[in-house]
Amino acid sequence: MRPTIYLALVDDWELRGNGSGDARSIQFEPMRELVRIYNAYGIRASFNAEMMQQLVFREFEDRHAELKELADEWEAVLLETFSQGHDVQLHIHPQWKRAEYDEGAWHLAGDWSILNYAEREAYEMMRAGKEYLENLLRKVDANYRCVSFRSGSWCIAPSPHMLNLLVKLGIIFDMSIIGGVSYDTKNIRLDYTNCEEDFLPYYPVMTDARKVSDKPEKIICVPTNHFYGSRRQTFRRHVGEAIGKVRERVGKRDPAQQRKQTVEAYGHEWAQTAHASIVRRVYEKAVVPYFKGKHLISDLAQLDYALMQEMLASIRRRAHQSGLGDVPVVLENHTKDIQDFSHIERFARDLAQSSDIKCITLTELACELQQGRFHVRTAAQG
Repeated sequence: MRPTIYLALVDDWELRGNGSGDARSIQFEPMRELVRIYNAYGIRASFNAEMMQQLVFREFEDRHAELKELADEWEAVLLETFSQGHDVQLHIHPQWKRAEYDEGAWHLAGDWSILNYAEREAYEMMRAGKEYLENLLRKVDANYRCVSFRSGSWCIAPSPHMLNLLVKLGIIFDMSIIGGVSYDTKNIRLDYTNCEEDFLPYYPVMTDARKVSDKPEKIICVPTNHFYGSRRQTFRRHVGEAIGKVRERVGKRDPAQQRKQTVEAYGHEWAQTAHASIVRRVYEKAVVPYFKGKHLISDLAQLDYALMQEMLASIRRRAHQSGLGDVPVVLENHTKDIQDFSHIERFARDLAQSSDIKCITLTELACELQQGRFHVRTAAQG
């Protein structure tokens, strides 16, 4: 029998990690369009509201009227979305700590990884964000609470205290782990290439969420999904990138390509700094994907419709291999990066027509985990 997949469509709602970007064009307007699409197909999604940004805007609003206007609009858009039945949960980018604002631009000097902050400092950032969000959304639903967490830039492990702090805050599950991801950049260093579980919910070792505990713990990890794109789609993507570069050189960029360049201009923040040889980098980028498949985070903003179909096929295959009847899966999205909503709209239509897919909010996922609907793995039980 085909398993039922409980799919959580999750969006990280934020400015770019360096504080750049216009909130109206990369947050407010895209959220409304995304909500319109989901509403059209009866899908209730979840938005991870990045709270440090909003807390800092409020901190500076008395000196800069434009920041107060944006912070007020941020609240209005979030309340509007929540009132329509979509979920909102906690997301923290700590680089906003000790931010400076000068001539309309943000300068973020804080460390990008919450793992590098002292325990008390990390706790206070999360506590303040959770308190703000709960006070805001309880205007609509008096029973609302933060039940899930995604760390900025995926930084959750290893850490002697992060998971225990989430337990202290009443968080039911974390979704910061993505199997196969590894970053060594000027801002972030993490290595999730050898996670012991990267698909099913599991109880983590409390000091290292990459590992599965041999017993139930007070918090659960639900990995954000990843998959491997086919050689065909990898080739098609490489050809598309090559054509785009040629068009750029001859000055023939179309509007979509120009919008893409705006996103790519931020890409230097994620440039790998490891001192690998040119031959090694070419091998990993241009050769390995044709043998193993290209590792991809299930981030809808970064996928076209063909890759979304491959992603869903991968999810179905892994769900079947699990031998379980009900399997929850968390996807990713970044409204700030969406270039073409038509791909997401086609994907949403497919989900609405699929008998084995049920869309679920993060709050519903937390409730089902607590009630035991979904199997939660331990190292002892498998």
